[in-house]
Amino acid sequence: MTTSVTTAVPWGATVATTDAAGHALAALPAVPALAATATVVLALARPAHRTRLARPLALCALLSLALTAGHPLTGVSAPARAWWSLVEAVPLLLLIAAVTRWSPPRARRAAVPLACLAVAVWPAVLIGGGPVERAGAVVFWLLPALVATAFGVHQRRLARRRADAVAAARRDQRLQLSRDLHDFVAHDISGIVVQAQAARFVAAHDPGQAALALERIEKAGLNALAAMDRTVAMLHDDGTTAQPLPGLDRLPALVVDFAPPGGARARLRMPPDLAAALSREAGAAVYRVVVEALTNVRRHAPAATRVDVRLTRTATTVRLRVTNDRGRTALAPPPRRGTPGGLGVPALTEHVRALGGTLYAGPHGTGGWALTADFPAAVRVPAEPPRPSP
Repeated sequence: MTTSVTTAVPWGATVATTDAAGHALAALPAVPALAATATVVLALARPAHRTRLARPLALCALLSLALTAGHPLTGVSAPARAWWSLVEAVPLLLLIAAVTRWSPPRARRAAVPLACLAVAVWPAVLIGGGPVERAGAVVFWLLPALVATAFGVHQRRLARRRADAVAAARRDQRLQLSRDLHDFVAHDISGIVVQAQAARFVAAHDPGQAALALERIEKAGLNALAAMDRTVAMLHDDGTTAQPLPGLDRLPALVVDFAPPGGARARLRMPPDLAAALSREAGAAVYRVVVEALTNVRRHAPAATRVDVRLTRTATTVRLRVTNDRGRTALAPPPRRGTPGGLGVPALTEHVRALGGTLYAGPHGTGGWALTADFPAAVRVPAEPPRPSP
């Protein structure tokens, strides 16, 4: 004997279950829009996470594409789905631009195309008409996605250019620092060494000359400290109060302080009104070239007995020529063992060329060396009349 039991389900419970399922299906179109909006809000609240938006964008795009593909099965009306798609497109476009701008290439390689596809294809299942109309709608909605991508690419390039500009400025600052240290500090330190050697040599039989050498050592040390202070101030200052570099007005003192007692005799010949023919940058470059030339005479031509520094002018140029009479090559010495070759003259050559001039160093006379630099005149001046040879 078989007993069957029939359980009666209340009609009201069946209706409630059906209504709950209908409400859940009706809420499906809001899921991608709410997810994309939440991602945008999170990115605005935590800017440090802006480089991690590629994965959330890919997830939102996959949700949107899945809902678009399954729209006929959800039972949601086309107007409702279209309205939520319009709401969803705005945060997706913002995320496309943000991911293109901030995310690394590997992360955005898949996320951005998925998001562009999600923004473009939703009208294909909602609008009527044939394939041509649907394709036109897809192309129309693909345009804002491409614009968002292009905007992100543009912002990324601008950021890269700014970073390159900052890196170039820092590199130029380091080069300027190295030039200042080489041109000025090295010159003063080499002067200290030469003066100390001379003082030790003459101290036994001429104490007066030793005292004079000590005064020169003190002055060279103070000059080296001043150059270092100027260099450090350049690193810490914004440039508005930077001290001007030495120019033509400092050349006489530079040449006078060059020769130690009993050493090479230095002589400067310069027209009195030459400063008006050169810009401030060119005047500072002339001073740098003379410093480098005299420093190399001290270091590499100790047998030199005479150094001539001469400035002449023509209608369009100002020429600097520094020569020493004999000794080792002064301005292009061979590199010493264990030390790198000098970079002073090559760096100065580039600097002079940047100012529109030229610089050349080569042999002079019998065993001597000469450096010649031509600078464009800032104003047109009458040419210096030729002088008879002595």
